[in-house]
This record gives sequence, C-alpha cells and structure tokens, in this order.
Amino acid sequence: MLDRFKAFWQGVMLAPFVNLFVRLGISPDVVTLVGTLGVSAGALVFFPQGLVWQGVLVITAFVFSDLIDGAMARKTGRKDDFGAFLDSTLDRVADGALFGGLALYYAWHVESRLYLVLCLVILLMGAVTSYARAKADYLGYDAKVGIAERPDRLVGMLVPAFFADVLDLPWLLEIALWVLAVAATVTVVQRIWVVRRQALARVASQG
Repeated sequence: MLDRFKAFWQGVMLAPFVNLFVRLGISPDVVTLVGTLGVSAGALVFFPQGLVWQGVLVITAFVFSDLIDGAMARKTGRKDDFGAFLDSTLDRVADGALFGGLALYYAWHVESRLYLVLCLVILLMGAVTSYARAKADYLGYDAKVGIAERPDRLVGMLVPAFFADVLDLPWLLEIALWVLAVAATVTVVQRIWVVRRQALARVASQG
C-alpha cells in the first residue's frame, strides 16, 4: 500500500543523504546495520519505560535507513545479493524489537494482557508474512500481495502510538493494534491462497 511512495522518498527526500554517504564511502551494509540497531534501541529502551512518543521519534530517525541502503546500493552499482539478504534478515530483527518493545510496554507499564497478546499476534503474523513470500519466491511463485505488508505495519503502529501518547488518548493505539492484528492475519491468508491457486494452476498446466 505504501510502496507507491518509495520512489519519492528515495529519489527526492532522502537523495541528499544517499549522495553524502556514497561520497563518504560508507557501505550500504553499515547503514542497514546502524538503522536496525537504532530502531531496536528506540523500541526496547523507550517503550518498556512508557516513553512511547520519545521512542517513536528515535525509531523514525533510523527507520528510513531501510530506503537509504537500497538507493545507495543501486547508485554504487552493487551487484552481489548479500545486501538484500542482510536487509531482509535485519528487517525481521527490527520488527521483533518494535512489537516486542510494545509488548513489554503493555506487560510492564500498562499491564494489559490483552494488548500484550495483540502485539505478539502482529509480531508472529508479520514474521509469517515475510516467510510466506520468501518461501513462495523459492518455489517459483509470486506472493507479493496483502493488505498489511511491512511498511503498512510500521506506519500503522508508529503514528497512532505517537499521538496516543502525546494526546493521552490510549485508545488510538489500542484500535490500531486491533486493526493491525486482523490485517496481518488476513495478509497471511491472502498469501497462502494466492500461492495455492498458482500451485494448482501449475499442476493443471503440466497435466
């Protein structure tokens, strides 16, 4: 859903950072690693203490590294696949830190088992969403579908979390978690269904 804005951010808003890092000789892999560490620290240090809006600002400052590193790799003409592998792997680490940190917020600060569970559901379904696409790609299918891919989950959590804390309206984040839990689960089902149709079509064409 948010992929349509990717070219704008990479080509316009973040282009100065891309050009600067390339001139400085910084590796895209370093940007990927630093971004993941920053996102993870913002979630795991701030959220469990109840410092939600502060954590969101720290996370936002680092989350754009996910767009910068790819643009840097293209600009420098990088050919190997390690960067893509590292980026995808560390995305799972960052996602785990984000919703794990929020789960700790509900476990330690708010003490709500319900919303702790919802955070874990989103975390699980997000991981399965990514795995389903990777496995589909490996098998030769296309599973890039779904109403809640990673950018949607990030924005869908960070924006409500920020305003819920700043405006003291916790229900904003609570509603967002319900929506994300449902949307992430639906996305997994969508990918399973799409791959099933492709698999049956492949068998039919071979028969």
